[in-house]
Amino acid sequence: MRTTERMTLRAFTENASDAALVLGLDSDPAVMRYINGGRPRTPQDVRERVLPRLARRYPCLGGRPGFWAAEDRATGAFLGWFELLPVDEDSAAVLELGYRLNRSVWGQGYATEGARALLTAAFTDLGAQRVTANTMAVNAASRRVMEKAGLRFVRTYFGDWPEAIPGSEHGEVEYALTAAQAAATGDR
Repeated sequence: MRTTERMTLRAFTENASDAALVLGLDSDPAVMRYINGGRPRTPQDVRERVLPRLARRYPCLGGRPGFWAAEDRATGAFLGWFELLPVDEDSAAVLELGYRLNRSVWGQGYATEGARALLTAAFTDLGAQRVTANTMAVNAASRRVMEKAGLRFVRTYFGDWPEAIPGSEHGEVEYALTAAQAAATGDR
């Protein structure tokens, strides 16, 4: 478990209460807009595919999870989740940062706060050499979070979307921060 000024970040479990929280988050079309075009997930998909992925622990991270449920420290309310996953399953050298928050807390700094906490953990606790984050080029809010957290724009690229969604024609962007960059700016 980790804490920030306003949040507790805890490991997901595969229990029904976590399934309900994830289903609620992934049922909001605005939350899912840049993920799948706004389609809600089904309870079966959350139970059988999504929650097991969120609850998985990684040996290369010392048995830590790759996803963290974010809860408000004052109220215990579920805010969403943060991700710090190994890009190569057997190595913590390069980690991927991600986040998905309930619309009710958008614009309140939670995404930046959680991203900064996980960047610190990546470089100090896990010995990562690089942290990367990706989003659709048109997702201006997520791009701002990456920049505020200290990540730097790397490139725009065009992947093969199995099913095109509005905005995918503009490609995706990658942001990253290296351990050396973090150390040089004092973000470590």
